[in-house]
Amino acid sequence: MTDNGAQAGAAAPLTDTARARLLMACAACDLADLARAAVPVGAHEMNPDGTSREPGAALTDAARVPAAAHRYLEAAAVYERVGGADWRLVGDSRNVSPRATRVRFAPAEAVFRAELRSPDDADGLRAHMLAEPLETALDLDDWVLRHQDSDVGLGTAPVSGGLLPSESVAGPGREKGRPRAARPV
Repeated sequence: MTDNGAQAGAAAPLTDTARARLLMACAACDLADLARAAVPVGAHEMNPDGTSREPGAALTDAARVPAAAHRYLEAAAVYERVGGADWRLVGDSRNVSPRATRVRFAPAEAVFRAELRSPDDADGLRAHMLAEPLETALDLDDWVLRHQDSDVGLGTAPVSGGLLPSESVAGPGREKGRPRAARPV
């Protein structure tokens, strides 16, 4: 790693702060997907008499939302900390003391920093995000563009564009929101 948190070489263009922000974007995406899935009312959900066909199913699904919100909040705290915020600033945003904030979020920050050192120790999507951050960012670009409001002009790289140097995501040769060069790890 270099002093600014970027791994040396062209193969790893993201700083630790950018990777933390990407993790936060992934957590936000998961939360949004869970909430969006609860909006449609499927014909299969209710009996003809108006009662639920699967009592408890809605509560089971709804219980996943606070857990996802917790992961999003944790990812936001990690992002702020990796980006240089002290515990006071992180706590102030929640009206919580710096000490309580540290107790609450320091383990998540420690896990993130350990995963940066040893990405193979991460699980699932986190492991993929650490190993293939650009691919993850490009996937999130696609997700945002599929779900954007029509009046919002986010451009073709709403996630990767903010994480990568501008020459990596804009300019001639960019096709379908993808950089021209091979995707770095």
